[in-house]
Amino acid sequence: MTEQQTPLWLRRTVLAGLLGGLLLAGFVVMQPFVAAIAWAAILSYVAWPLHLKMLAWLGGRRTWAALAMTLVLTLVLGLSLLWAGLLLRSEGAAAVREAAALLESGVRLPEAILSIVWLGPWLQERLSALSGDRAAWGAPLSDLADQWGGHAMRMVGDLGLNALRLFFALLTSFFLFLDGDQMLEQLRGVLYGLLGNRVHAYFKAVGDTTRAVVYGLLLAALAQGLLAGLGYWAVGVRAPAFWGAATAVVALIPFGAPAIWGSIGAWLLLKGQISAGVGLLLWGALAVSWIDNLVRPLVISGVAKIPFLLVLFGVLGGLVAFGLIGLFVGPVILAILLALWREWAADNVQVREPPPA
Repeated sequence: MTEQQTPLWLRRTVLAGLLGGLLLAGFVVMQPFVAAIAWAAILSYVAWPLHLKMLAWLGGRRTWAALAMTLVLTLVLGLSLLWAGLLLRSEGAAAVREAAALLESGVRLPEAILSIVWLGPWLQERLSALSGDRAAWGAPLSDLADQWGGHAMRMVGDLGLNALRLFFALLTSFFLFLDGDQMLEQLRGVLYGLLGNRVHAYFKAVGDTTRAVVYGLLLAALAQGLLAGLGYWAVGVRAPAFWGAATAVVALIPFGAPAIWGSIGAWLLLKGQISAGVGLLLWGALAVSWIDNLVRPLVISGVAKIPFLLVLFGVLGGLVAFGLIGLFVGPVILAILLALWREWAADNVQVREPPPA
């Protein structure tokens, strides 16, 4: 009596079902940590050249090098968050108090604007209508100023309350520094078995795009924050360091910096400081935005070899879809899709080319 064999299709179906169920269960288990792992991967990738120098300096002791790099990241992130929180608490409250004082005293356009026929009186009328009862505006803003410190610390506290997520990101970074190169080679080997030689193009697209986006976004944002801070200081804006830092943060989003320096320039004009307001607006348009419009596209497109428009869509779409981590994940996803498209297009061209005579 022969033993009945299980049909091949049934075995493959059961195996595929088990594998799919395990992958789904694994995703459910890991889902709370996906953002932390993604941040850890980005931080480790950006800091990898420094890690290699640290590894050489410590004589190849991988554990000590990984621990040292993790401590460096912890100090940099911790001190940056603490500085931002303290600056936001002190200078943010002062800015709100200044706004309350201006509204309580009434917003009046400068004479140079009021003297414009029809337009000046119309703008003043609109401002007066928006201001309404000065006390009704001033009292809530004064209360807001008193509460600003608590709100500011709670904003930073959102990161603090997410300290567990930050801890797991740093913990993951430690293991990526320790064994990240081996993990990457294992992943490359598995994908090579599935995709063949094309996997190298995909890895190159991911690496180039990540490096270009991180350096392009961060360096451009820091440069814009520095130039904007110099402009704020030159025209006498209170707390130029605070507003420069705010400009740098907002500048992570392409074309986001004008929301800060443009608002401050308009605020100066409303206060009657015409030369300061016009000077700041010109400085922002000619100096600060020059980085956003020229330097950032050149850095990103030059390194990643992908159109800047695609990077722009990836940054903005990733921000909407995934939050802050989407600034970096979105362009990487589109870069992989572009690599697939280029490969398929090249294959089709080769297929259509007639054989040599």
